[in-house]
Amino acid sequence: MKINTFFTMPAVVLAAQFSWAQAPAKPQEKLNPVIENFVNEVNNNSQLENLAYELLDGIGPRLVGTPEMLAANEWTANKLRSWDIDANLQQFGTWKGWQRGTTHVDMTYPRIKSLSATQLAWSPSTKKAVEAEVVVLPKVSSKAEFDKWLPSVKGKIVLMAQYQKIGRSDEQIKEFATPELYEKLKAEKDKASKDFKDYVNSIGYDNNTLPEALEKAGAAGIAISNWTGIMGANRIFGAKTTKIPMLDIDVEDYGMLFRMAEKGAKPKIKVEAQSKILPEAKTFNTIGMIKGKEKPDEYVILSAHLDSWDGAQGATDNGTGVLTMLETMRILKKYYPNNKRTILVGLWGSEEQGLNGSRGFVADHPEIMKGVQAAFNQDNGTGRVVNISGQGFVKSYDYIGRWLNAAPKSVRDNIKTDFPGMPGGGGSDHASFVAAGVPGFSLGSLNWGYFGYTWHTTKDTYDKIVFDEIKNNVILTATLAYMASEDPEFTSRERRVMPQDDKGETVKWPEAKEPRRDSKDFK
Repeated sequence: MKINTFFTMPAVVLAAQFSWAQAPAKPQEKLNPVIENFVNEVNNNSQLENLAYELLDGIGPRLVGTPEMLAANEWTANKLRSWDIDANLQQFGTWKGWQRGTTHVDMTYPRIKSLSATQLAWSPSTKKAVEAEVVVLPKVSSKAEFDKWLPSVKGKIVLMAQYQKIGRSDEQIKEFATPELYEKLKAEKDKASKDFKDYVNSIGYDNNTLPEALEKAGAAGIAISNWTGIMGANRIFGAKTTKIPMLDIDVEDYGMLFRMAEKGAKPKIKVEAQSKILPEAKTFNTIGMIKGKEKPDEYVILSAHLDSWDGAQGATDNGTGVLTMLETMRILKKYYPNNKRTILVGLWGSEEQGLNGSRGFVADHPEIMKGVQAAFNQDNGTGRVVNISGQGFVKSYDYIGRWLNAAPKSVRDNIKTDFPGMPGGGGSDHASFVAAGVPGFSLGSLNWGYFGYTWHTTKDTYDKIVFDEIKNNVILTATLAYMASEDPEFTSRERRVMPQDDKGETVKWPEAKEPRRDSKDFK
């Protein structure tokens, strides 16, 4: 048989045939020795998983104003110091102090069922369990009719969000439905969304004023379901109440309560939402610095926001960015001891409330801003970096192209660039630098379902991190920081000629904005 013949083939002949069949060896890529050390360290001695465990499992979510946010500030500073990197906390303001407690929500009538729910950020506590009937918003068409109904909410828990008839994702519906059914269901969903928005407008309220009106009318609590459109994922933002609890209930349980209340079954739920209103809390950025040996007054900045919403662990928004920058600083300190320019890492607070930490740093440190060579920011999920824009700086191609070319081919080949690009006006912390005319660049990553699944949701957890992708980003960031530090030239800040918009008006460069230094009037 052929198999037997193969295995009994003389060893010399077999070896010769394998030698003939092998493809010619590819020439090994030659990297700068320092960058090669970065690659070897990332591949053979990565600390990313340990850092993720300590930050995400140990400390957890990092809502501004909470003890956990302060713990994260202190942990990051201590971690940097453990690598012999100077680090400190820099206060930029204050925020309302609060600490999450346990949330238990059970349906007690017409049957017993534990519900999947959580209190929103900064929600008042129930102090003791509250049991009340659940009601839905009335079918009225004017503010006068709605205001006439309002007193009836006294002592009841109001379902304030839109009812979702189908709790399946659009992708799943498209996969299994006929084309005709898909279009029908899509049209129904679009109409339901529009009808609900029109309803809220017709009663004269919005997402901020409606909870205030319900609370003032004596409601015992308010429940919403901020569903992302993906099964199992809800977004958790801030409560709009000051005295009564405000909850988010998963779409499945919310829909059940809604149908029961609408059909007159008068369901009751029991809510125990423990939390603590704390004194006004100081808000900090964690700043780490490796002083430059030749040009200490010029800076390469590594940027990521440390704060998060607290529906889960804040893993991909923005734990992964923080991990990337911490690991990059560790590696730079270890393998780049004679950095020419100062390398600074900024782990910002209160990004989620309006880029407040980075805006505060830019406003408070004009002496640093005038010496910034480049700032590299990472903030959108667990994926490998796939795009870099020149952010509107005319000559950004000259230096970014040079620096990027030094990265390993496997890293740089993933990346699409856009030069000179358009200046970022918001979205993440690079925009704080760009608005001030400082070259700040977003390391835009492949999203891995970020916007639908993990962005501000109950599913933004450790297990969603793809560590091989983060390793890629560490290699890239370390390479860019090294090359920016070594570059003999200081980067140009010349801005592009801005284009005209659809109305024929010239688009303006983003305006530098003052940070919110406290929580007053924040919605």
